[in-house]
Amino acid sequence: MKIIPRQIPADSVSTLLKANVHPLLAQLYAARGVCSADELDDAPARLLAPSGLRGIDYAVQLLADAIAQQKRLCIVADYDCDGATACAVGVRGLRLLGAAHVDYLVPDRVVDGYGLTAPISRRVKETGADMLITVDNGIASVEGVAVAKELGLSVLVTDHHLPGDHLPLADAIVNPNQPGCEFESKSMAGVGVMFYVLLALRTELRNRGRFDRHNQPRLEVLLPLVALGTVADVVKLDANNRRLVALGLKQIRKGQMQPGIRALFDAAGRRLDMATTFDFGFALGPRINAAGRLADMTIGIECLTTEDAGRAENLARMLDSINRERREIEVGMREHAFLMAEGLCEDGMTPPAAISVFDPDFHEGVVGIVASRIKDKLHRPTFVFAASGAPGKEHELKGSGRSIPGFHLRDALDLVSKRHPGLLLRFGGHAMAAGCTLEEARFDEFEQALAQVAQEWLDAATLTRRMETDGPLSPQWLDTALIDQLQLAVWGQGFAAPTFSEELEVMSQRLVGEKHLKLELLHHGSKIDGIWFNHTDPLPSRMTLAYRLDINEWRGERKVQFLIEAAQGFEGGAGNMGL
Repeated sequence: MKIIPRQIPADSVSTLLKANVHPLLAQLYAARGVCSADELDDAPARLLAPSGLRGIDYAVQLLADAIAQQKRLCIVADYDCDGATACAVGVRGLRLLGAAHVDYLVPDRVVDGYGLTAPISRRVKETGADMLITVDNGIASVEGVAVAKELGLSVLVTDHHLPGDHLPLADAIVNPNQPGCEFESKSMAGVGVMFYVLLALRTELRNRGRFDRHNQPRLEVLLPLVALGTVADVVKLDANNRRLVALGLKQIRKGQMQPGIRALFDAAGRRLDMATTFDFGFALGPRINAAGRLADMTIGIECLTTEDAGRAENLARMLDSINRERREIEVGMREHAFLMAEGLCEDGMTPPAAISVFDPDFHEGVVGIVASRIKDKLHRPTFVFAASGAPGKEHELKGSGRSIPGFHLRDALDLVSKRHPGLLLRFGGHAMAAGCTLEEARFDEFEQALAQVAQEWLDAATLTRRMETDGPLSPQWLDTALIDQLQLAVWGQGFAAPTFSEELEVMSQRLVGEKHLKLELLHHGSKIDGIWFNHTDPLPSRMTLAYRLDINEWRGERKVQFLIEAAQGFEGGAGNMGL
């Protein structure tokens, strides 16, 4: 592990200080590319205008016409948290805007696979729908859209994934990543795209005289859902995404949210008045995702769409139970997958440039999580495969991959598919996460092909685990009120939460719970508690540690403590992952 302090542009710090930004926050924001206080303004008026999205004008004309004609609308969702929240936003928002008939359909991960397939289009038609709307999928569903059109459905694709070589022939496509779209935020999640469609639709309906600015529906009530889906999908938190998340968090802290969001906070034991992005990413998100991994995402969507608080509470408890089952399955799979991955290491020490593992007993709903854990531990692009559980597809493997900075996983799969025609039956995804399907008999071929691409694209510097930090922390900032302020700020992918690093003296250390290292540290002459979760190796008396700030509450007393993330020369450090 190489710990590297971030560069802090002095000009940006000075500009932020002049705008009365707290000195520590000014340094943190400047190090993350913020150049002016305007970028920190999360007022709704600062959101990018929907008009920048290619295809949105025609999309909302179609929707407005469908509402006026009382057509039946059916949303086809994805089975992860982004898909579930996007579906809930679509259902709730369209009903708010006057749609009389709005239903949804979510594919089954095992039976249907990802996206709008031809069978899904036929099932939508069988429901009596007139219009099919995709959320968080569809940009690669060329066949599924074609079948829907043949069946007489009008089709609106809303998505954020990267397109393939050919776009589906839908009536309208709204996707910031489609060719020709100049929308500034390319990192918007699927739920954000659907929210923007609703904003534009409200304007279109207002122009048609359905309502005016004084009595129009309040779409801001959907922002808690938008914030949850955005953080849970681990998209880059650019300025626009940070505003969406900040607005959603503000509503939750004021007690304004859907019954399902409130119930999920209760089930996770998290405080509404102190809601953070951490809650979205590690408490609520995994509980919703668990439904799509092990059961039926309908449970998650129903939790987010119901207005019945009692029903929301029951569904949230069900999601919590499914998530506990997911964790149990993950533990066994992770340990076995770790052994398999470590067995690939050259001389028992150096991992190959890319890692692919498969076992017939792996659960396909958990392969992505396990791939992420291996990637974190070995710092290599990683794919984990499981046998398909779909009827008639038992000979196929479904794989989920996670990558490291500098290795675009979806582009790597594209190159593999070109070099080895027919190897990948299906593939898609992002730079850091992707999925694919292949014949079990060709797993070894895939393993070698991906490793070959990784060898070509990755150099020694990229393969060295690096952790960027905010450098040493002045003792004047060890204040519980300031730490509360830091924790309430919007942090996430591409806008990392504050992590500091410096050489510290380890005064004492002991194991707690058999797997966590409890520390007493000396920081600028003052003793401070520290803990390194999921780390058992003893530390030397002095070393450079990377740590986050936390508050330990015990019997009414609040004390600052350091959450150790890494140590110079040590590998690992899983932190609080997997809540």
